[in-house]
Amino acid sequence: MELKSKTKKKREAEALQELGVQLVKLPAAQIEDIDLPVEIYNAVTLAKTLKRGALRRQLQYIGTLMRQYDPAPVQEALHNIEEGNYKKAAAFKETEKWREELIAGNELLAEKIIKKYPDSDRQQLTQLVRNAIKERESNKPPKAFRALFRYLEKIRSEKSDL
Repeated sequence: MELKSKTKKKREAEALQELGVQLVKLPAAQIEDIDLPVEIYNAVTLAKTLKRGALRRQLQYIGTLMRQYDPAPVQEALHNIEEGNYKKAAAFKETEKWREELIAGNELLAEKIIKKYPDSDRQQLTQLVRNAIKERESNKPPKAFRALFRYLEKIRSEKSDL
């Protein structure tokens, strides 16, 4: 067994406490998906209800509890959640970019979308683009603009379900 310096022990304790902070920031549904020991799960759900000093003490307690268990599965679960959020954000931005390019008149992109997503309806896509262009030109509320975005998201999600 190796001897740890006081500084190293303190850094490890602070890292585990930070892990607890990340757990407390998650929505309840995501916390339930993580395989947490019962004690830590109860401490995290309680921490979500606390404010100021009590929250600080509860986070320290969570860090203390985390020392009793292997933090690797929790770290991995948090990493997977973060990576999933990143992928969702990237897909959202790409869909927005597609919408803007389609409205700008990029016919090649429309062909690429139809080839990549064979379940997409060419006629519906062109109609939505045409309506969004007319809407923008006449300064109307962005109803068709949003409908085009929803359609692009729908065909993307159908492809990922396969």
